[in-house]
Amino acid sequence: MIIDRVEVETINSFWKLELLKEVYGLISILPILTLLLGITIEVLVIVWLEREISASIQQRIGPEYAGPLGLLQAIADGTKLLFKEDILPSRGDISLFSIGPSIAVISVLLSFLVIPLGISSIAPIGLLMAGYSSNNKYSFSGGLRAAAQSITYRFSGFFNFFFGRM
Repeated sequence: MIIDRVEVETINSFWKLELLKEVYGLISILPILTLLLGITIEVLVIVWLEREISASIQQRIGPEYAGPLGLLQAIADGTKLLFKEDILPSRGDISLFSIGPSIAVISVLLSFLVIPLGISSIAPIGLLMAGYSSNNKYSFSGGLRAAAQSITYRFSGFFNFFFGRM
């Protein structure tokens, strides 16, 4: 079988189109990766500032000895969190116990999108679900406290945003 030049060019053009599709697919993922990297860096900086400010207010030696300026403390805390044992309540609702924190975290991550006020108001529901599902009165009261705290912060942020501009 003899392949002429036109058929070879046709085959090569399909290969180039497939390569372009893969390149465009990788380019479309870049904004998502940039957003995740930005959120991660923002959380690390906020945690570091919180530790430094708390240490200076309380006049104590903070975790600044874990690496230069205490930057490795957040990484050590994250590593410890990854290796912690996942304990599920024996008498509680395991599905709600798993879904509750997921709803809270997903709503916070979605608040970085265009509509922050509508999505982030779902976070107290996840906190309540996590507290209620363990079938323990202390966990439930902790979930209520966390939800009330989250709602209170939303009110103060709302008032600062709207009335602070007057």
